[in-house]
Amino acid sequence: MSHAITIRHFAAGKGSRRPHPNLLNLIESALATPLLITVSKRHKNICCMSIQNLNTFDPFADAIKGDDEGAQEGLIHIRIQQRNGRKTLTTVQGISNDYDKKKIVKACKKEFACNGTVVQHPEYGEVLQLQGDQRENICQFLTKMSIAKPEQLKVHGF
Repeated sequence: MSHAITIRHFAAGKGSRRPHPNLLNLIESALATPLLITVSKRHKNICCMSIQNLNTFDPFADAIKGDDEGAQEGLIHIRIQQRNGRKTLTTVQGISNDYDKKKIVKACKKEFACNGTVVQHPEYGEVLQLQGDQRENICQFLTKMSIAKPEQLKVHGF
């Protein structure tokens, strides 16, 4: 648990910005952790913060977790590819084999008024291909039909 204590106008003498050592020892012993002392020159505030909790949060945990293939399972990758001119293709990879991909494409073609197909990719397996930039539409469709949760969708491109 992180503690923060602010002591206004506390000083050993007039104009001094150093807290009294006995007070620091008392606070450190009460919190049972070493303190990080910050002194504000403008307001003559002393802020004592415990640094006990700084090592519990790992900001790189998501990046490390993304490297292994086990954590990637269950993600649906939605990518956009540029064809020629203003023409684009939207590809959807990672939909579970529990769903019939041809029926999903058929429903998408009808709802988005575009063409689409299921292609066999050597690395990713069966991939849905839709004409045009359908990234937002396919995200809404997959969540509305309960095929995927919003946190499972990963949108790539532009």
